[in-house]
Amino acid sequence: MSKNDKISEQAGNLSVGAALSWGLVEPPKRGPKRELSIPLIVETAVSIADKEGLSAVSMNRVASALGFTAMSLYRYIPSKGDLLLLMQEAVCDIPIPPEKKEEDWRGSMREFVSATIQVFRDHPWFGDVPISGIPVTPNNLRVVDWALRPMREFPLNDYEKMSIVLLLSSYARSCGLIQRDMDQAIQAGARPDEFSGLDYTATLKGLIKPEQYPNLYPVVMSGAYTGENEEENTVGNDFDFGLERILDGIAYYLDLRRK
Repeated sequence: MSKNDKISEQAGNLSVGAALSWGLVEPPKRGPKRELSIPLIVETAVSIADKEGLSAVSMNRVASALGFTAMSLYRYIPSKGDLLLLMQEAVCDIPIPPEKKEEDWRGSMREFVSATIQVFRDHPWFGDVPISGIPVTPNNLRVVDWALRPMREFPLNDYEKMSIVLLLSSYARSCGLIQRDMDQAIQAGARPDEFSGLDYTATLKGLIKPEQYPNLYPVVMSGAYTGENEEENTVGNDFDFGLERILDGIAYYLDLRRK
């Protein structure tokens, strides 16, 4: 079997972008080999997206930033879709904390969710790339492997473990997108109080009537809806509260499976 046949067999049905992430595609033999490389192209694209958003990224724009033509880039990365995949892969190269001898599974899951949220905040465009399938690239799979680590000794089957990873990832994605939007609004000049709703407390109390909003009315009047009485808050922020309830649910499910 030739080298190219072995590479083709390893790549299987992977997209070109995924195969590139694994190093399964040979670099072009023609073109500006010394000046261009896949890591440099991806790094430049990520930099543009971080500063100007995903809509600013195109093969022409990246090529121009590097001083080459788009055709030069296509020799390395065949399509914009492949470039987006490689950009996602690049920003998922996050530090994985070392495994502890006596790992606290709740603490490990908190770390995983927190790190995932931070990717959305550090790279606001990340959540704008459509989900096209399961993770298949090296860094993404390292993150999945990390998420599975605290469940190694759980009395669960592989389907249940992966379902928990999806649950935690979905929550992190939701929180990450919300916090990303808040970050961007504040950078654009919004005040933090606008998110809590404190500016609207008095107005809402006058507008919300018990006959129209029987369940919301007492919450608004208590000040909890707008964070008016933070001293009464004993549960931390909204994101932490939600995550802790998810972890409680996992703990409850584990107890059921152990019986």
